[in-house]
Amino acid sequence: MLRALRYSILSLLPVSVTAQAVYVADTSAIRFFSRTPIENIEAVNHAAKSTLSPPEYEVQFQVPVSGFRFENKLMEKHFNSMYLETDKFPFASFRGKLSDSLDLSKDTVYNIKATGILKMHGRDHAGVFDGRIESKDGRASLRCTFPVRLEDHNIKVPGSVFLNIAQEIEVHVYFEYVAKPQE
Repeated sequence: MLRALRYSILSLLPVSVTAQAVYVADTSAIRFFSRTPIENIEAVNHAAKSTLSPPEYEVQFQVPVSGFRFENKLMEKHFNSMYLETDKFPFASFRGKLSDSLDLSKDTVYNIKATGILKMHGRDHAGVFDGRIESKDGRASLRCTFPVRLEDHNIKVPGSVFLNIAQEIEVHVYFEYVAKPQE
């Protein structure tokens, strides 16, 4: 009897849908930039997928590598066939844990650290990445900038263009999320 009364009272308490939500990206932009004295190379990808799980403090994303678009189509072809070998390694991904708890039901800004594994070109590389999560009006966004060293992912650059491509690439990540209740 006491147990039934307890469950009845608990069932009347309000349940926060946002606290149980997983945030799914509906907008993405992954941009990389290679700066050298000879030339700068930039590409953007809008096909990445990401989830942000505040209850577990996890963030993950997956990027179809062949989705990067360059101004120079020959560069795009070489990027896919010679450097990132997208036929063998079609995706880059990150999976990590955030350093702090989040309450995305409130309009606020969090400066966060994500510790996890960046997988690219078949190689895993552990890292800690700084970012910023902003929640406003039931949506959330994530911005993060970090370096990627080519040698960490066994990406080889031929000697003939070695000076044209930076050995450390600057990566900018942006996701906009909407809350999806967990089922």
